[in-house]
Amino acid sequence: MTGRGSAIRRYWFDIPLWKRILGALIVGVLVGWLWGDGAAQVKWIGDLFVRLIRMLVAPLVFVIIVSGISALGDPRKLGSIGVKTLGLFLLLTMTGAVIGLSIGTLIQPGAGVSLAGATSASMQQAKPFAEQMMSIIPLNPVRAIADGEMMSIIFFAILFAVGILVAGPSGKIVADVFHGATAVMLKLVGIIMEAAPFGVFALMASLVGASGFAAFSSIFWLALCVVLGSAVQTLLVHGGLVRLGAWLPVLPFFKGSSDALLVGFSTASSSATLPVAMSVAEHNLGIKPPVTSTVLPLGATMCMDGSAMYMGLLCMFAVQSFGIVLSPSDYALLFFSIVSVTMGVAPIPSAALFLLVAVLSGVGISPEQTALLVGFILPIDRPLDMIRTIPNVSSDLAAATTVARWENEIDLDIYRAAPVE
Repeated sequence: MTGRGSAIRRYWFDIPLWKRILGALIVGVLVGWLWGDGAAQVKWIGDLFVRLIRMLVAPLVFVIIVSGISALGDPRKLGSIGVKTLGLFLLLTMTGAVIGLSIGTLIQPGAGVSLAGATSASMQQAKPFAEQMMSIIPLNPVRAIADGEMMSIIFFAILFAVGILVAGPSGKIVADVFHGATAVMLKLVGIIMEAAPFGVFALMASLVGASGFAAFSSIFWLALCVVLGSAVQTLLVHGGLVRLGAWLPVLPFFKGSSDALLVGFSTASSSATLPVAMSVAEHNLGIKPPVTSTVLPLGATMCMDGSAMYMGLLCMFAVQSFGIVLSPSDYALLFFSIVSVTMGVAPIPSAALFLLVAVLSGVGISPEQTALLVGFILPIDRPLDMIRTIPNVSSDLAAATTVARWENEIDLDIYRAAPVE
């Protein structure tokens, strides 16, 4: 048993997790291609893995925010971190919208595309601003946690943590409880992440088995634009932020973030990736809890620059396919609409698609035309969603790294020692 145990450790546990996940992803693609529709039989394994991750999201966000903020000691430092975080998120989202609109204008993925034969999809109207603000304050915090209402959870957790700080010595007992709870939750994340290679394998096999590679043929240019836009955002924008904003080398950032990026790609959900992002931020990038607990939960909810880039591309795809010529003021309107909508888009697969009606109506595209466009894109949106989730995740980690550097809340020895195998 000892020899068998050492062999298992050598050929499995001693291999860096990101390599196991990447290998599983490649094998999943091959199995799905060879097995075809039969690969749907293993999809439940992937769904189980995603369900395990989602199980941790709400309680982890609550305890880690309370623990991190209560560790600040000074409530004024929370304001400093918050202002810098929101400023970075807004800048990254605006950059994503510019990249999407620019690439869509240059490559013109919608030119000559016919939407004839597409089935209209039901659309979702964006909530009024006042209603969005009101929904942040939960009537029942316990129910908000049970229902996974992320903005409500974040709001109550921040309020609760501020109460601990203001209580002074009397709140220390409560703070210690949450510090312990955070350690326990992060251990659970580590345990569940050992199942990530199996979940990623199943998700990729079932996806490729169901749609194959032919799904991209009808929208090849749009898919190419998504890949190009995601690469520009992840490598140039986020890498540039770490290098020029945090004054840190870029390679350790991407190596340390690889587990979260691969899980984000396979699940197509920033929310499902949040526990993994928190784990790599602390253990691989050396970001301390006060920043991790504040920046990453907000980022998974508010900073969707990958979605902003994709929505910009879809807007250009739509106006080109419908033969609409845009004026400079139309571009400006699209830009501000994209930024305002994506800052509140749900961190779940394909969420951005169903808010397009709120953006395209400003340039003369009717809800019926938008529904036709969404019906055309939806069957092949999953692979595109997986690609654009990578910059969604990397932007959160890049912002957290930068804010941590500014606030001196990063262990540079851990950062520079990020996995290099």
